[in-house]
Amino acid sequence: MPRVDVSLNCFRYRIVAILLGLMVVAGCQSRLPGMTPKAEQRDGPPMAVPAGLADLPDPEVVEEPHSRYGNPASYTVAGRTYQVMNSSRGYVIEGRASWYGRKFHGRRTSSGEPFDMFALTAAHRTLPIPAFARVTNLSNGRETVVRINDRGPFHADRVIDLSYAAAVKLGFAGSGTAPVRVEVLEPNRDYYLQAGAFTSLNAADKLKHQVQRLTGHSAFVVKVPGDDLYRVRIGPVRNRKEAELVQSSVSAAALPEPSILPL
Repeated sequence: MPRVDVSLNCFRYRIVAILLGLMVVAGCQSRLPGMTPKAEQRDGPPMAVPAGLADLPDPEVVEEPHSRYGNPASYTVAGRTYQVMNSSRGYVIEGRASWYGRKFHGRRTSSGEPFDMFALTAAHRTLPIPAFARVTNLSNGRETVVRINDRGPFHADRVIDLSYAAAVKLGFAGSGTAPVRVEVLEPNRDYYLQAGAFTSLNAADKLKHQVQRLTGHSAFVVKVPGDDLYRVRIGPVRNRKEAELVQSSVSAAALPEPSILPL
């Protein structure tokens, strides 16, 4: 009868058990694209909050092609399939908004761009990206324009996930969620006038108030994505002739002549 080496067999059994355990753990750690394990789901504000987030100028609503990434006909997260819309025109919805921040700062969004919690951006489940929307906090009347460049939130009771900066501007960064109205914006086809461009937001605000009083038209400060300048714009105005009249009135006041640009 052959002799059995009990100690060697026990050692082999332990090795097999350890390998099986590692395989189970690896299987538990796998997840669907766009989902994070529970240990990573905790989020929060930045360690240091920059000054002026509540006064960030709205991003400029511009015509952009659909991103190469993030616009499949459909996609599935946590067993639920979402159909991406072909067009965002006329989209309006009311519901609850949430926000995301530090945990995802710098990570890749669905559009392929890095997430910046200090920019006015947002995530939506089905709108084509990028898209622009006006979001109004229905509890306090505050509003902001955001550029939608990411997917989410994957909670049935929420309609949009805003960047930390957008939540600050809307006044609910401390509470986590808020009732909102989301209205998609389309680029305007009229004209606006650019009265100046500044590296200082204070200087841009000063000129904005000057030209508003002078012309009687709305003026606003915008910051184009990827550009460090704060641009002062007047309008929109309905036609080229009206734009030229506004241009003349600003020049007559010894201010730099605004340039006329089509929307």
